[in-house]
Amino acid sequence: MDFEKARFNMVEQQIRPWDVLNTQVLDLLFHVKREEFVSDKQKTIAFVDTELPLPNGSRMLEPKMEARLVQELNLAPEDKVLEIGTGSGYLTALLASFSKHVYSLDIDPAMTALAKANLARANIHNVTLVTANGVDGLPTNAPFNAIVVGGSLPALPEALTSQLAVGGRLLVVLGDAPSMSLTLIERESETGLRTTKLFETVLTPLQDVEQPERFAF
Repeated sequence: MDFEKARFNMVEQQIRPWDVLNTQVLDLLFHVKREEFVSDKQKTIAFVDTELPLPNGSRMLEPKMEARLVQELNLAPEDKVLEIGTGSGYLTALLASFSKHVYSLDIDPAMTALAKANLARANIHNVTLVTANGVDGLPTNAPFNAIVVGGSLPALPEALTSQLAVGGRLLVVLGDAPSMSLTLIERESETGLRTTKLFETVLTPLQDVEQPERFAF
C-alpha cells in the first residue's frame, strides 16, 4: 500500500473539506504517521473516514475530528495540555507536537501501555501518561491551558472546568446521540466561562462515564 498517497488523499478529501485549513496542522499530519498508531491488520484502513476500534472496545477518532480538535485548541508552544482518553496515542502525539507538555489519562492500563510504546516509537517524549478516570481530570497538575476529551459526555463535569487556567480552552462533545455538539469552553476569568457550540456531531461516549438518570415512559 502507498501510505503517502493515502495520507495525501486523507488530507485533501476528508480534512480540508472539514474546514481544517491551518497549514501547521495539515503539515503535521504528514509527519506524525497515523498508521503507526493502529494495529497491523488496520494499517490499510488507517486513513479511512471512520472511527476505528481499539483493542479494549473503545474507538479511535476519525482523522478529520482529530485534526479539527487540534486546530480549534489553537495551541501555543508553552501550553500545558490535559487529554482525556489516550487511546492508541495518535491524538496525544499531535497535541504534543504543538505544546510544551501533554498529560494524558486513560482508564485502561492496557491502552496506557500501548500508547506509551507508540509514542516512544514516534520519538515523542513530552507526554506523561496516567491510568485514571479522566472525568476527574488531574488536579495535582492543574491548571491546564487546554483540555480535550476524546469521547462524548452527557454533561460537562465541573472537575474539568475547574482545572482550566485563565485563558484556557476545553473541547468536548456534549449531549446524547443523535443530539451532540462539539463545544468550546473558554475560561475568561477566575469565575467566568464562555461556552460556544462549534458544530453538531456524534461521537462514541467516553468509557465508564456515569450516565444521568432519565425518565422512563
